[in-house]
Amino acid sequence: MLKITLDKAGKQYNHIWIFSDLSTTLSSGQATAILGANGSGKSTLLQVISSAIMPTDGKILYSLNNVEIKPEKVFRHMAMATPYMELIEDFTLTEMVNFHRRMKPLINNMSTAELIRITQLEANRDKPIKYFSSGMKQRVKLALAILSDTPALLLDEPTSNLDRNATDWFRNLIELYKGDRLLVISSNSIAAEHDFCKNTIRMEDYKSRAANNLRPDK
Repeated sequence: MLKITLDKAGKQYNHIWIFSDLSTTLSSGQATAILGANGSGKSTLLQVISSAIMPTDGKILYSLNNVEIKPEKVFRHMAMATPYMELIEDFTLTEMVNFHRRMKPLINNMSTAELIRITQLEANRDKPIKYFSSGMKQRVKLALAILSDTPALLLDEPTSNLDRNATDWFRNLIELYKGDRLLVISSNSIAAEHDFCKNTIRMEDYKSRAANNLRPDK
């Protein structure tokens, strides 16, 4: 079981607190939605959870089967898809999947061909990703993350650039492969992205101290 514990965590940029005093525990088998408007700090919190950035205040702790994991090593246990993470544009789809598989194994030792079939982009397997539409790129990002064999899955606004059919594809994929993973989804309160999550973190609940600038600089 993977567990991530935030203890009075806060993040500050340029003397402005993005969020503060956030305490929660995320565990395997739980799906949590981070909800808030654009600019509310959802992506920042997701990056803190992923260990890409560290909190300015408070603590974040990681453990797997009750054994502590150092923040710099926790990325091995996570798969992530975000609007700001780029694919390697000069790779073909086949090359991109093969490269990803060297970094993170796929669920059930899935083959490159099977993952491409699941994306419904088989006709584009040999096309460089730089020629893909934004919706096609989003399908690739989501498939690579959701089908990675990791105990944690982090998704930031997963239906960005997806039309209705592709959103239905995402919903089906997450239902089939979320398993008992620790799942965190950041969303602008778009129901299709998060309405299956049992737990929620609302960014507005961790804004009062930040808005009032009550904390001294660290």
